[in-house]
Amino acid sequence: MPSFAEEEMLEAQGYQLIAGIDEAGRGALAGPVVAAAVILPNHVDAPWLAGVKDSKQLSPARREFLFHHIHEVAVSIGIGLAPHYLIDAQGIIKATRLAMKLAIDQLSPPPESLLIDYMHLPEVKLPQKGITDGDNLCFSIACASIIAKVARDQLMVAFDKIYPGYGLAQHKGYGTRQHLACLSRLGACPIHRQSFRPVREIMEGFLGNLSP
Repeated sequence: MPSFAEEEMLEAQGYQLIAGIDEAGRGALAGPVVAAAVILPNHVDAPWLAGVKDSKQLSPARREFLFHHIHEVAVSIGIGLAPHYLIDAQGIIKATRLAMKLAIDQLSPPPESLLIDYMHLPEVKLPQKGITDGDNLCFSIACASIIAKVARDQLMVAFDKIYPGYGLAQHKGYGTRQHLACLSRLGACPIHRQSFRPVREIMEGFLGNLSP
């Protein structure tokens, strides 16, 4: 279970508004990368806290349950996204940093310090700490991972209605066997990341098969 150790160290230094930041969708083949920033009260006490962990370790139903409870108690929540075409143009790292910055910009009141899963944001002039495996270790980052994951999943379900046939509502754009089979059969849809090798290689084969 993630702990409040990082938040408590910052509180001891005088920081009150501490944002945990994480993303969802970095490794997907389609759709945006989505980041969330979450500022929690200094002292949270609720029975659901024991269920908070890295979103990848939770069932969809459990994530939805926690998503709503986190919204109820949070001081502020921000969500930012970088779309597929920005990922293709600038690369996934720059796009992820942009999504995180956009999420931070949505916070009101603004944060005084940042706890970030793995990454550092040089363009954000705030005290910050990148924590390897932060979504497993740090409570506010784990909450951000849940918010980002549920927000992105909701987007991918909506995209499934716009681009049917790829199973986006099921795999959320990740490179499952089902997704790769649909890509091979249908070609890429407008939200596929053309710069990602599986998409690029399948599209090269797909277009080659269409050639006379």
